[in-house]
Amino acid sequence: MPDPLAQRSIALGVTGSIACYKAVDLASKLTQAGALVDVIMTREACQFLTPLTFRSITHRPVVTDVFDPQSELSIDHVAIAERADALIVAPATAHTIAKLALGLADDALTTTALATQAPLIIAPAMDAHMFDNAATQQNASTLKSRGCVIAGPAEGRLASGLVGKGRLLEVPQLLGCLRQTLGRGGDLAGRKVVVSAGGTQEPIDPVRVIANHSSGKMGFAIAEAARDRGADVTLVTAPTALDSPFGVNVVKIATALEMRSALQNKCAHADALIMAAAVADWRPAAAADQKVKKGSSDTWDIELVKNPDIVAGISTECLIKVGFAAESEDLLANAQSKLLSKGLHLIAANDITAEHSGFGADTNKVILLDREGGEESLPLMSKYDVGHAILDRVAGYLS
Repeated sequence: MPDPLAQRSIALGVTGSIACYKAVDLASKLTQAGALVDVIMTREACQFLTPLTFRSITHRPVVTDVFDPQSELSIDHVAIAERADALIVAPATAHTIAKLALGLADDALTTTALATQAPLIIAPAMDAHMFDNAATQQNASTLKSRGCVIAGPAEGRLASGLVGKGRLLEVPQLLGCLRQTLGRGGDLAGRKVVVSAGGTQEPIDPVRVIANHSSGKMGFAIAEAARDRGADVTLVTAPTALDSPFGVNVVKIATALEMRSALQNKCAHADALIMAAAVADWRPAAAADQKVKKGSSDTWDIELVKNPDIVAGISTECLIKVGFAAESEDLLANAQSKLLSKGLHLIAANDITAEHSGFGADTNKVILLDREGGEESLPLMSKYDVGHAILDRVAGYLS
């Protein structure tokens, strides 16, 4: 499935905030994804950046004046507003948020916002005290009540030197918000999908754990793909270095037993479970309360007990279950055995020793086996695309 941003018309409003430098990267990433990007700058935004900056990236004219007769957004028509699939204002200052809430149309950006029927996404960026101000909060609530998406702001260090809530979301989060917004009517709209990710960690003592090489990338990619198809997604993840995907309910756990508890809870009312996590098969029988010292012994015997089979133990009625078989030998035989023993509808088998398909890679090559005896070998592709291939099958089962 192509990127949901490909061939979509995105209107990008840029206002006068120091954070507007991030809008340059956002415009670049949108263009790289295949979107048609029309940038609309306020007069104040032009004090920070020139229109030429955005024109050089998008290869399209930049709108700065509603009365410019050379602009598509002239007094005679509002072509950008009519063709936009989404309008995102990033960064959105307190002043612009106030104007949008009041329905003012005194510049090219606010005129476009009033004229368009496309979803409106507001990404605030301002000083923490300004965002916390009752007027700004009321204006944001007003916009949200009208169906606008308020994306952020994030907490962190601000240009004023304060630390608080007011930072513009990072570009990956803004892209995630756009993808989620554009995918609201997808084939998984109204469905609840639970995804597991990462490698569990079984404590030996307060310092040491038994772990594996799973990066969590496959599970995170599936969660993002499900979100982009309109699903209500819960991601139950073991510790990873990955940032939480925008618009996904993230539950963080560490051990296999914690993952089992979280999945049992979240799957109670779910439509599908996709088990992409690498769950430890064994755990120490008892973790030490204090750090175990090296001592004089050259060996250390640790008694291990078997962890429960999580996915096999979840048997909620009508739940579509998908698993993964990450193997280093006898790939299809091992995958077929897991498919049957775990009660799965579908399993994705991948050879972790294959080039570009192992732990930590951004790509994967899998073979899909289903309970009806079907077998589909997919080419090497991004993990996001693998996620969509799996979700194609899940959507089929659900329909």
